[in-house]
Amino acid sequence: MALVRKGLVSVAKRGLSPQITLIPFKSQRLFCNEPSSSNPLLKKLLQVPSSLIKTTLDSDDRFALRNSAFPWDALVAGLPSLSSEKAQLVLEWKLEKMLKENERDYDQYLNLMSLCAKTRNVPLAMHVFTSMEAHGIKPTASVFNSLLHACLCLNDAITAFSLFEIMERSEGYKPDSETYETFIIGFSSLGNAVAMKSWYSAKKAAGYCATLQTYESLISGCIKSGDFDGAEKFYEEIRSIGIMPNEHILENLLEGFCRQRRFRQAKELLKSFLDVGREISVKMAKKIVCLYSEYGKVEEMEELLSTVVESGQVVEVMLQVHSGIIRMYATLNRLDDAEYSVGRMLKQGLAFRCANDVEKVICCYFRKEAYDRLDIFLEHIKGSHKLSKSTYDLLIAGYRRAGLSQRLDSVIKDMELSGVL
Repeated sequence: MALVRKGLVSVAKRGLSPQITLIPFKSQRLFCNEPSSSNPLLKKLLQVPSSLIKTTLDSDDRFALRNSAFPWDALVAGLPSLSSEKAQLVLEWKLEKMLKENERDYDQYLNLMSLCAKTRNVPLAMHVFTSMEAHGIKPTASVFNSLLHACLCLNDAITAFSLFEIMERSEGYKPDSETYETFIIGFSSLGNAVAMKSWYSAKKAAGYCATLQTYESLISGCIKSGDFDGAEKFYEEIRSIGIMPNEHILENLLEGFCRQRRFRQAKELLKSFLDVGREISVKMAKKIVCLYSEYGKVEEMEELLSTVVESGQVVEVMLQVHSGIIRMYATLNRLDDAEYSVGRMLKQGLAFRCANDVEKVICCYFRKEAYDRLDIFLEHIKGSHKLSKSTYDLLIAGYRRAGLSQRLDSVIKDMELSGVL
């Protein structure tokens, strides 16, 4: 056990450099990043000086570590809002409490190391590890994997490789499937396809099978690095062994096709997705709509709309396509088609969600000098869409430029009544 601790100290000295580039590790093992400003304890921690962080955490019995009332989840979610020093003190406090209570649950230590990764604090993760050993808790492969994850959060490959070597030389915590997966996920997140593929080969050579998670990481990493052929190769591989690709895999493939302007392949991918009864994600809808819009593919966009309506996609997906069509027609100054598309969307019970979409249509009316038709359009959307200040400003500028003082006065009055002015 002491040998492990000495090895880790050596690793830390060699691998942790103040010049290291801090690159966040966006793996599939995500943490909650929602702000928790409503949490009273977090508010206190934000206000007190660093010297009082631990005292504040200890100040109330109801915040005891094992008390179910302790707002740990909310506090963890708020860690990013704290300074790095305060975040470290919070995690140190948790470790001290765990050791004082003689905590033996490995998951508690794994979670703490993961939090160190979230706050990009590898030295503290190392400290958690060595503290476990000092208290007689033998390391396991899972603990090492959590430490590897913390290192890869900072793109600290040197330390990660050194830890892997320690695992290889050990008897009780040799690299397992998750070890290789951690490296694959880490390098995938960084878009380092070469290193990612090398660890994939190493995983297979070690006798471990690829999982859905493995392929998700491989395809994502290939797309990030622009290795589109590699992404397609892994996609074919996953299909050949009978694993059903998940939403993230298909989103990444679609992104690859869109970046390459491969319209036919993008269309076929969506069709294959729908043929097996799967739903298109909002992210996928945005990608394909953006591609079609960029190249003015009106007919393809209309066909996409028919497809999503017939297949009963969720409202957000249908709205993405409707809005894309409306924006396209407005940009092309095809006012008749834009009006028809707006009416079609409203009849389906959908409404504008974005002020920018409304403003593109308004600009089309102004370019066509179709002021009476603009009045009708505004009347139609009044019940389902509240005009923003930017939209009112656009109307004021347009009417002023056209010299339509009566309409200008009407818009200003509407602004006053709606409380925008």
